[in-house]
Amino acid sequence: MKTPYQTVTNLSTGICAFGAWPDRFVEDADHRIACADFFAGSSLYGRGDELEGRSVLLATKDQLTTASALIELDGVARRIILWPPELSLEYLPFVVDAAEVDCIVSDRAIAPFHSQHPVYYCGCSSNLIPVAPKERPNHETEWILLTSGTTGRPKLVVHSYSSLTAAIQPRTDSNLSIVWSTFYDIRRYGGLQILLRAVRTSASLVLSSAGESVADFLARAARAGVTHMSGTPSHWRRALMSPSAQLLKPKYVRLSGEAVDQAILNNLRAAYPGARIVHAFASTEAGVAFEVTDGAAGFPASALNENRQVEMKVEEGTLHIRSAGNARCYLGDRAPALKDQSGFVDTGDTVELRDGRYFFAGRRDGVINVGGLKVHPEEVESVITRHPEVQMCLVRGKRSPITGALVIADVVLKGASISSDQDTGALERDILRLCREALPAHKVPAAIKLVSELPIAESGKVMRQYA
Repeated sequence: MKTPYQTVTNLSTGICAFGAWPDRFVEDADHRIACADFFAGSSLYGRGDELEGRSVLLATKDQLTTASALIELDGVARRIILWPPELSLEYLPFVVDAAEVDCIVSDRAIAPFHSQHPVYYCGCSSNLIPVAPKERPNHETEWILLTSGTTGRPKLVVHSYSSLTAAIQPRTDSNLSIVWSTFYDIRRYGGLQILLRAVRTSASLVLSSAGESVADFLARAARAGVTHMSGTPSHWRRALMSPSAQLLKPKYVRLSGEAVDQAILNNLRAAYPGARIVHAFASTEAGVAFEVTDGAAGFPASALNENRQVEMKVEEGTLHIRSAGNARCYLGDRAPALKDQSGFVDTGDTVELRDGRYFFAGRRDGVINVGGLKVHPEEVESVITRHPEVQMCLVRGKRSPITGALVIADVVLKGASISSDQDTGALERDILRLCREALPAHKVPAAIKLVSELPIAESGKVMRQYA
């Protein structure tokens, strides 16, 4: 007997498999949609047939509308381009031309712009209108994700449903009730992975809403019975600062997107002793490479050869990956090559081997140059966060006429702030002592600055600065 997921070839047919389990849902702060309703409802005001075979740019104000439109468009549209909420519309003409967009699906007004391609608009909403169930097309839709580019313009990364779900094993047991949630936005790779994971594992999904505070989101996730939660280490550090974090009772906690240090793993273990704590390595271009389940930072050197479906190697200190989860290419006439001649993706993430275990040292392009010596900010941050009073920190470079750069650390403390200048000075000296004991002299911060919060990008990663 076939299970529903033996016929799943795209997101829409995956959602249709929910029909046997009407208690599954997708929600944000304002709406909840039963998954079974997606099969008999339209977020595109019944105009989905008009978009068959088209290149569609999806730009919505909220995630639930994005999810509704994705479910309706995948397998119908030739190409779907996901517009991240924080990306400036000044790049819209570039993206429209590069992706040959002929339709923009949106729930907001978009100012006129010049394009080489004729573009028309289709409205959308998270309020589904009833439509008669019918046989849907089953095209292989290209999924285009936008990432930051070195020139300011975003890079257009080409994926398919199969590459996006390569690391997600389907689950057909409806007896186990799973409710996923994520701090990520589903218009970025990390959040899209959780949407697809929810679909492939027959789970419900709780999405965040624009303007919703961390405390309110955590409280709503707890009320919805969230069992599985994902985010970057920075997401989780901010979450653990909120009293609402105590309301969650997760069975599974997942981290990805940034280097994971031992401090955040220990803090999550203390906050959620009954949860399985997992951190994963993934990127928009390389896909999901591996998961680490042993509760320790870094990953065992043996992981490079453990998974036959994912090939990994370290060349010149940088992790390279080849797998079915790799993106296909960058889109555009003058786009750079995404893979080398052997089909490997250079992640740009540097790793260091210590005692049989690899540790992420930072981005190759994020090194601070102190008098000709390299400093990876993440390495210094992992030392500072060992201090019992430190919640999170950001290490950055500051230009210096003598050494070229100085290492500066912005530090957020746990609990209440320091009450006096004397206490502040003592704590700063204690953090510096910890750094001197663990790091070479050129990596020790020249200054410790106590701050109330750190800048967090829409991607959930700390915004690294150089001044």
